[in-house]
Amino acid sequence: MKLNELSDLQGARKARKRVGRGIGSGKGKTAGRGVKGQKSRSGVAIKGFEGGQMPLHRRLPKRGFKNIFAKSYNVFNLDRIQYFIDNGRINEKEVINSENLLKARIIKTEKNGLKILGTGDLKSKVAFEVSGASQKAIKSIEKTGSQIKIIGSPEENA
Repeated sequence: MKLNELSDLQGARKARKRVGRGIGSGKGKTAGRGVKGQKSRSGVAIKGFEGGQMPLHRRLPKRGFKNIFAKSYNVFNLDRIQYFIDNGRINEKEVINSENLLKARIIKTEKNGLKILGTGDLKSKVAFEVSGASQKAIKSIEKTGSQIKIIGSPEENA
């Protein structure tokens, strides 16, 4: 087989419909658009129009809302943090915060803060600086002798 012998399979490329090329073509004169009316003209796209019937997007009720003040957090479980420590991606000597996780390329973007959840066990002794943590996570962290500092909490600002 040679490069100049390569070709598509039969029917792989469909020729475009050539309209308005005379009566004998079967698609001449009105070019398959019917006679007169808005849709026979060029540049018409009536999206969502159902012939005077109430369009579907207006028949359906609105649901919920998007809270523009909602905060989004980077969330980690203790077992994931231990996994990154074991693999050498997190240094035990450094404070675990969103800035250091970003440097270590563990998170792609720094959101409104870092939250720690309590799934799994933490074996290493490390320091945390986070926006929030679950009660279970705080107990597990303190059990290993690690420190946790919750920044931006209402108790700290009072």
